[in-house]
Amino acid sequence: MKVILDTNVLLSGIFFSGPPYVILKAWQEGKIEIIVSEDIIAEYQRVAEELSQQFPSVDIERILELLTIHTEIVDTKNFQATVCEDPDDNKFISCALAGKSKIIVSGDKHLLKISGHEGIQVLKPREFTDKYFK
Repeated sequence: MKVILDTNVLLSGIFFSGPPYVILKAWQEGKIEIIVSEDIIAEYQRVAEELSQQFPSVDIERILELLTIHTEIVDTKNFQATVCEDPDDNKFISCALAGKSKIIVSGDKHLLKISGHEGIQVLKPREFTDKYFK
């Protein structure tokens, strides 16, 4: 199953427990495949650097390196979605389209609002874990 993770879901899974952590554990165990684009990786990196100042004991660089090695990186230049109220969120829809994924895991209200666009479901982390890992 190919899945796109919103930045907050990924980073919550790294820094905290709960459904986002369960999702990353499923990825580590090979139960899901995470799809990313260059734009998403850049956002992960930027936000992780900000958070790592608050949590210096977490080796965020190693985690991001693993992500870039063990994820499918898709080229989104032919899939430029413009459907989100927040233009910064379009990169997740573009990635889903380019990577042929039908699931984005996010708690972002703008992404949740467009769930169903092009057959792509946007699920909150708990909804996703309840649906696929219970």
